[in-house]
Order: sequence, then C-alpha cells, then structure tokens
Amino acid sequence: MTAHVAKRQKPVQEFFSIGEVCALTDLKPHVLRYWESQFRFLNPAKNRSGNRVYKAREIELILLVKHLLYTEKYTIDGARQRVDQYRRTGELRTAAHQAADAELLRDLRQGLLDTLDVLNGKTPPERPAPDGAES
Repeated sequence: MTAHVAKRQKPVQEFFSIGEVCALTDLKPHVLRYWESQFRFLNPAKNRSGNRVYKAREIELILLVKHLLYTEKYTIDGARQRVDQYRRTGELRTAAHQAADAELLRDLRQGLLDTLDVLNGKTPPERPAPDGAES
C-alpha cells in the first residue's frame, strides 16, 4: 500500500515592500519613486498604512525600465516610448521577462567573477550602485 503524500506548495509572495523591491532590483527608493512620477504604468498600490506595495508584475516592469535606461541607454522619454511600443505590439510581457532574465544573468556573472577573485586571493572591487548613488 502506498502512502499518498500531498505536496505542499511554497506560498508565493503576492506583495513586496519598497525595501524588498530595492533589494530585488538593486535600486534606491528615491529612484523608484522618481520612476513612478515618470512612468504612469509604475503605480504601486498602497496598504492601509500608506506604504507602497508592489506586485511581481510591477517588479518585472521596473526591471524592464532599468534595462532600457541602464543597459540600452534610452532616455526617460525614449524608455517610455519603447514600453508603449511593446504594449501596442503585445510584446510587453515578453520584453519584461527578457529584461528580468538579463538582469539575473548579469548579477550571476558578476557574482561568479567576484567569487573567482576571492578564490584567487584578490579583493573584489567596490562597485557603485547602478543609479550612481553611494551604497
């Protein structure tokens, strides 16, 4: 007789605080707040306390904006137009997923390079925050 063991799904976090989003995206809170003023689609809900709460989809859009601004070197206006173009052509979700994947790969690569430096007895260089602010 086989025992039936129910698999427990790990609960998926539905909402993220601004601090959690900053940690996930490697951005400062003031950058997120500024982007919210520049990109109307970045409009997180607020909880009862008045704090911003972000959904996973909004985090992907933030990573897309970050990719467009920091990697593709678009201006704010250019990034806004590019996102609008993705939306019109139905490619927004795909573009957001690709930007999130590219960010993850970039972070993994840098982490591996830093680990290799440590293994070789070197101290990894200090890197400025992506928004140019001091950590």
